[in-house]
Amino acid sequence: MQSKNEQINSLIELNDELENYFRNTIIPQLFVDTQLILRKFTPPAMKQFNLRDEHIGHPFANVKENFRFPTILDNIQHVIDSSEILEKEIQTTDRRWYQMNVLPYIVQKSGKTDGVIITFIDITARIRDLKEQEKLISEHELLLDTIAHDIKNPLTSLGLTIELLKKLPEKGMAKFPVLLSKVEGSLVKMKDIIADLVHNRWQGQRYQAMEELLDLQNILEDVRLTLSAQLQESQAELKVEIGVSEITFARRKLRSILYNLVSNAIKYGAADRVPKILIKSTEQDGYMVISVTDNGIGIDDQHQASIFEKYNRVARTVEGNGVGLYLVRQTLETAGGKITVSSTPGRGSVFSVFLPLAEQPVLD
Repeated sequence: MQSKNEQINSLIELNDELENYFRNTIIPQLFVDTQLILRKFTPPAMKQFNLRDEHIGHPFANVKENFRFPTILDNIQHVIDSSEILEKEIQTTDRRWYQMNVLPYIVQKSGKTDGVIITFIDITARIRDLKEQEKLISEHELLLDTIAHDIKNPLTSLGLTIELLKKLPEKGMAKFPVLLSKVEGSLVKMKDIIADLVHNRWQGQRYQAMEELLDLQNILEDVRLTLSAQLQESQAELKVEIGVSEITFARRKLRSILYNLVSNAIKYGAADRVPKILIKSTEQDGYMVISVTDNGIGIDDQHQASIFEKYNRVARTVEGNGVGLYLVRQTLETAGGKITVSSTPGRGSVFSVFLPLAEQPVLD
């Protein structure tokens, strides 16, 4: 058994180790006790959140504004009361985003929570990269779709016109066949260029969307991070119930599908209530069915089919270009799936995405 002096020396050593850790860690960390008093913080926390030595020993409420997150005190109190770990994204006063982890500090001997340790991981770059990816994906897909569909029809019409011109009488039109041949050659060249762009370069390594085994929970986490600013601004409540998690699909395409649906659920929220969004996944007849349910403004029956058409929008007062749901449907139909909608005006909508879990016939 250790003597009293040995116990004191052990405590001093442990305290020195803890102080050394706090001085040298590169992660912003705070220790707040059960009375919501700030007891300790690491140097990075001092830099990122403008904390000073004189804040130690004072109520955390005195510096809560430094974190630009109004419910941080409530979150800390919840962890103290429940001893449950809490994870949230917060934005600081310098507009940086952090993953905030609030962990209960439990005294091993008594098993009681004696405060919380709050850790902040900088995720600003990740959120920025995810948003840029979504923007680039939408732009690339819209460009290729425009080339493949919008330009195809005029080219076909031009080809038919050339065929008609070939049948016209050639009397008095000596140079006409030569000019017609040049126009036809140009038409063929345009078709070849477009075919090369759409089919060959899109299939190349730079743009190819490779299918892989995905965990739906991870994809939803990316979507949540990408939309963190919108979720926080709207105070939307996002709930997830995963019944089926694994799916073989292209990562960027699945992320884009869910991004569009969750983004719309936020944008088309009702003015008189907080947006509530429920995402569920189930298995149905060999398909993963992902449903996104909201309590927004809803869609009239006569507009439910047309919302999947290009440039069609539910409400002109909401920012957007009307291609999101169109691209979602195109992506799903190409993959052998589909999307359906059920909605009640004034109460909300349910969008259901069907993804084949294995080789399936194309859905009608």
